[in-house]
Amino acid sequence: MNRLLILLFAVCFLNCKAQTNTIKFLESSISPTASLEDVKWVAGYWKGEAFGGVTEEIWSPPLGDSMMFSFKLVVDNKVIFYELGGIREVDNTLILQLKHFGNDFKGWEEKEETVDFKLIKIENNRVYFDEFTIEKISDSEINLYVVINENGEKEEVKFNYKKQ
Repeated sequence: MNRLLILLFAVCFLNCKAQTNTIKFLESSISPTASLEDVKWVAGYWKGEAFGGVTEEIWSPPLGDSMMFSFKLVVDNKVIFYELGGIREVDNTLILQLKHFGNDFKGWEEKEETVDFKLIKIENNRVYFDEFTIEKISDSEINLYVVINENGEKEEVKFNYKKQ
């Protein structure tokens, strides 16, 4: 019986994908007070590699209660998809919102819908949104950690970017 329990534990442990850099926003939670000053360090032109291709993010400095961004994934010299969005200052806190677009700029979400990530906390060099974390490594390097739901399974994906 003990061997069976150990085997079951090992199988569960090996099959579980740890989400060590992201946090889930609980519905009973309240986002903390924050401003764009807390995240202005993300502004810049960033480039990295993921999903078998080149990733690119461009973040504007704070202006008009927001920081906008664009994301592009290019594989084999072809655009796979884009994201457009930003971090907005709303009710004395921050929210990250985005929309996805195919390589033909046709939207994935419905016209009035956005994918929203509520702020959970800001700690040292990290900004934690709902299953989306931005980490400052240095003035020229950042990591983004995002939980992606693929085929009903959630997986934390790391994007490493260097400032261009």
